Amino acid sequence: MIHVESIMTALVASFILSILNGFIRPILSILAFPLTLLTLGLFTFVVNAAMLQMTASVMGDSRFGFSSFGASILISVVMSVINMIVTEHHLEKLTK
Repeated sequence: MIHVESIMTALVASFILSILNGFIRPILSILAFPLTLLTLGLFTFVVNAAMLQMTASVMGDSRFGFSSFGASILISVVMSVINMIVTEHHLEKLTK
């Protein structure tokens, strides 16, 4: 499903993903806005999966990669759920 060569590779991949999210994702989000609106936000998972696939292509599939685009969509959903939990936890800390 997902292949990561080492922990160092995962750290480099997360750095590359953050750079791609900073520069390319806003452009993709603007271009995908009509589809996102039509699907009530579910197309965002496809945009996130595309960002993960771009990261895999920059890193090289032998070091970091996914077995299919469906696998990257699944990882995108998992990352979104984890992000939601962490954000909720931090909001609870700030309101106390």
